[in-house]
Amino acid sequence: MARRAGKKYPLLVYRLMLDRWWPPTLTIGIVMLLIAYSEYIELGQFLPWRWLLPAAVGILGIFVGILFFLFRYLAYAQPYPNHLRIVTPFLRLNISYRRITRTAVAEMRSLFRLKPSGVGAWLDILGLNERVVPLASKTALVIELKSYPIPRRVLEFFLSPYFFKDKTPHLTLLVNDWMQLSNEMESMRTGADPQPTTRKPSDSILTRLSKK
Repeated sequence: MARRAGKKYPLLVYRLMLDRWWPPTLTIGIVMLLIAYSEYIELGQFLPWRWLLPAAVGILGIFVGILFFLFRYLAYAQPYPNHLRIVTPFLRLNISYRRITRTAVAEMRSLFRLKPSGVGAWLDILGLNERVVPLASKTALVIELKSYPIPRRVLEFFLSPYFFKDKTPHLTLLVNDWMQLSNEMESMRTGADPQPTTRKPSDSILTRLSKK
């Protein structure tokens, strides 16, 4: 019997970013609709442009806010029997296990503390600019690859800067349970039953692949 897909592991960078964006966007939309309604009651048909513009902005803000709220659940990593699937709101990427050379783990702050200032907004989100934010101390799973399945420039267009710690072929995944993800990837690759998450990191897919 063919093995089914594994668990979905939310990508925390997207989850935090969108959790910060959807409430103010939705609030702005609602406020603009209220302004448009008050202008309509006061001016009505005499000056339609006074309420049509804020109404349009309000509808757009509500629409975008709802999209951001829904997109929080559309960014995840999921192991399959033959590949690891990375999904974001605008990208679906399958990475064959044959492409993986090894994996490693590290704290986010140690991976990205030397990132260029051009991504300062992302640094603020992650708390890497000397702020106390939980994601900064979380452990990420770094999947090193023989090569990317699609050109890196395409990946950089659709993925956040925090998938790339340097210029080598790899992806950095920040999830709630990196050990369980590594364990499930290994079980999918070998066809074995998943082991408890208390097993040592040295037993993960990275070590077994690197030994071959």
